Amino acid sequence: MERPPAPLTVEELTGLIERGDIDTVLVAMTDMQGRLQGKRCGARFFLEEVLAHGAEACNYLLAVDVEMNTVEGYAMTSWETGYGDFALRPDLSTLRLVPWHPGTALVLCDVLWLDDRPVDPSPRQVLQRQLDRLAERGLTAHVGTELEFFAFATTYEEAWRRGYRDLEPANQYNVDYSLIGTGRIDGLLRGIARGMTGAGLYVESVKGECNLGQHEIAFRYSDALSTCDNHVVYKTGAKEIAAQQGMSLSFMAKYDQREGNSCHIHLSLRGEDGRSAMAGDGPHGFSPLMEHFLAGQLACLAEMTAFLAPNINSYKRFAEGSFAPTAVAWGVDNRTCALRVVGHGESLRFENRLPGGDVNPYLAVAALIAAGLHGVDHELPLEEPVTGNAYTSGKPRVPSTLRDAADLLERSEVARTAFGAEVVDHYVNAARVEVTAFDAAVTDWERVRGFERL
Repeated sequence: MERPPAPLTVEELTGLIERGDIDTVLVAMTDMQGRLQGKRCGARFFLEEVLAHGAEACNYLLAVDVEMNTVEGYAMTSWETGYGDFALRPDLSTLRLVPWHPGTALVLCDVLWLDDRPVDPSPRQVLQRQLDRLAERGLTAHVGTELEFFAFATTYEEAWRRGYRDLEPANQYNVDYSLIGTGRIDGLLRGIARGMTGAGLYVESVKGECNLGQHEIAFRYSDALSTCDNHVVYKTGAKEIAAQQGMSLSFMAKYDQREGNSCHIHLSLRGEDGRSAMAGDGPHGFSPLMEHFLAGQLACLAEMTAFLAPNINSYKRFAEGSFAPTAVAWGVDNRTCALRVVGHGESLRFENRLPGGDVNPYLAVAALIAAGLHGVDHELPLEEPVTGNAYTSGKPRVPSTLRDAADLLERSEVARTAFGAEVVDHYVNAARVEVTAFDAAVTDWERVRGFERL
């Protein structure tokens, strides 16, 4: 399957602009945290200038923390180098309408230095490098991401004023697969689904999940880059649509003591003939490539976890009996394992269950590809699957903190070979910035425990 056609051609956009239907084009890049950043450009300016020459943005966008604070430790940009610009080059295959904003279109951009060199730590470029490595072997990756969120009948502004405490969930009980539960907030769910359809995404289904007000909207798989592009458009758009309806939603990995938000990632490979490269005549219907690729996932999962679970909060999901994995193990349709193999024949694929809703999809998919290619290139043997409860299997554990994950990534020769030292050091620094900030914070937990009783 080739990349799907552009949701909107330049000729179609030009016609819409000439008729006055479009007056704004969002020119966006994805930052380290997986957020869309960029500019709202006048439509005429986009056609006359940005289309041919791109746009520019401050390079601090790939060197800040979640709160947009400049932080130390990045080689690519700093106060000493003056925080100059890099270029945003539109990828016209991502050009689309944004139906939830009047008169608006959107294009995603590759991030380049002003001399046209790729900015290697840019998430989209990190993934593209791994896709190029697959292409050298005659392979393409197809990916689906299953992203969950919590919906609240509280505005973002009120949630901020409350310190994100005592928010009203959109549902008051477990609505996993409940049609009553999804029906109660059909206005929000339908609004998001219709908006994403208008933006060129293929909606498969909407379902309730286990936590209060928790839901999942599933989209059709596509080539890896398109799926990641759609993922970040959806994540931004869903928040904006919720805000327009006087509600809020969160993709954070763990909001409370109940179930967290997952982002299970499904990945399959196809050869130059367009057929599955994972299906074969081996055990479980695997090809040798599938066996080695899956073995690479197991071998590298711990050292790649910082790309799959990039925040302090990410690690709060990893609890026994929570449907979030703790064991580095694989199984056939076994949801207790970090790696779950599903499908057969042309639909054969594996699901990585480690990421939460806070994941940056480009970095996560790049990590899966890098791990798989390590297994293929070294012909790693695949261990037997776990057929019972992986939580109690005695298998090695995934890292339990971002600090541990960052240390493993820093020492990973696989990651340095696949991504380059610049990329690894950049994201190790990003992780340590978060750890340092968290270590210095005084939390509600500490106040409750210590205000009176200590």
